[in-house]
Amino acid sequence: MSKIHILGIAGTFMGGVAALARELGHPVEGSDQAVYPPMSTQLETLGIALAQGYLPGNIGADCDEVVIGNALSRGNAAVEAVLDAGRRYTSGAQWLAENVLPGRDTLAVAGTHGKTTTTTILAYLLQAAGREPGFLIGGVAEDFGMSARIGQGREFVVEADEYDTAFFDKRSKFVHYRPLVAILNNLEYDHADIFPDVAAIQRQFHHLVRTVPGRGRLIVNGEDARLAEVLAMGCWTPVERFGFDPALEWSARLLEQDGSAFAVLHRGAEVAQVRWPLLGRHNVLNGLAALAAAHAVGVDVAAVAPALAGFHSVKRRLEVIGQARGVTIYDDFAHHPTAIHTTLEGLRAKVGAARIVVAMEPRSNSMRLGAHAQALAPSLDIADAVVFLARPELPWDAAGVIAAVRGDAQAVADTDALLARLGGAVRDGDHVVFMSNGGFDGAPRRFLAQLQG
Repeated sequence: MSKIHILGIAGTFMGGVAALARELGHPVEGSDQAVYPPMSTQLETLGIALAQGYLPGNIGADCDEVVIGNALSRGNAAVEAVLDAGRRYTSGAQWLAENVLPGRDTLAVAGTHGKTTTTTILAYLLQAAGREPGFLIGGVAEDFGMSARIGQGREFVVEADEYDTAFFDKRSKFVHYRPLVAILNNLEYDHADIFPDVAAIQRQFHHLVRTVPGRGRLIVNGEDARLAEVLAMGCWTPVERFGFDPALEWSARLLEQDGSAFAVLHRGAEVAQVRWPLLGRHNVLNGLAALAAAHAVGVDVAAVAPALAGFHSVKRRLEVIGQARGVTIYDDFAHHPTAIHTTLEGLRAKVGAARIVVAMEPRSNSMRLGAHAQALAPSLDIADAVVFLARPELPWDAAGVIAAVRGDAQAVADTDALLARLGGAVRDGDHVVFMSNGGFDGAPRRFLAQLQG
């Protein structure tokens, strides 16, 4: 087996690639700039050696191949050393396509929001059906205790990201996967660092549509006009649409307004009911899409839907960190305004009139470039109070966003100040949601410890 070094190994996708390579018997090592849970914990459990920093010396001389994450660019010292030495290198998506997916029925989950949750639900449903699927999820699935596994069954479920593949391959990652079944969950403008407009993202989604065979299936959000435009560019695969409209092939009827219970209808006839721990209309759609995709590979929806009562989602998806002094603390990955709004909407439906306090770190590339600045304040309307971590290097006008937030809003320059501000503001019965797509300097758990102390 060839020895592999993974550059960017602590990212959720590359950490999953590391786990798969290790399971296939490859010796694996890696390096990264910033290492934090949950991926650092997974790598540690797997016994994968991890070096801090992108230093050429961190790549073992005995490595046969270097797998390079899309966070690394030309000019990076490790990248330049790989190129200068003429070493064999590839991308994570290409490695997956060549080493794991051949001979499998791949089910790919694409969309601006909900990919990680939907991928996890789909893998969970296939497991409940006895299919023993493989999977690669962009987060640690609590029910599996890992983000990736080879699996013994025919199906492999992959979170299919539209972000670019690597510095040498500017196609979206998902064009490598050639799925039998593809879920197109939704499509909005995001990734402002690589896409000039929404049309550029639609073209990439159409590249994915082109790869799905005629014997396969496209499971498409029937209420998303931008996805309808993608399909209008050309479609060669049977399409099944999902949403709340009962005229669609798959539809949901809420049994509880917070989304914790819903009926599943297939072509207008009720086939199952789901009662589960998840909240929000967005998660109802995620669950509906996963059920439709499972059905596309022969799973009996009525037989597996009851299993969702025991579903535990993914770490950092409105994950309850703990409670102290009557305050409930959540860690959430949401960073796009739509995801922020739908997450808070689901929480509001559950907690009623209780105060919701949001601590937010705007750190995605799109946030940093100001692409979501106008939509950010309205997305927080449900919150009673918001504290932004407006680091000095944040290039957009945080003051303008703060002024537009409906509730009480303020900004602080560092995490210590944020924790101090929250400590003075929260009271018994509050729900505090930490929102970031990065490590947030461990703020959620630090705040819990602060309240406990």
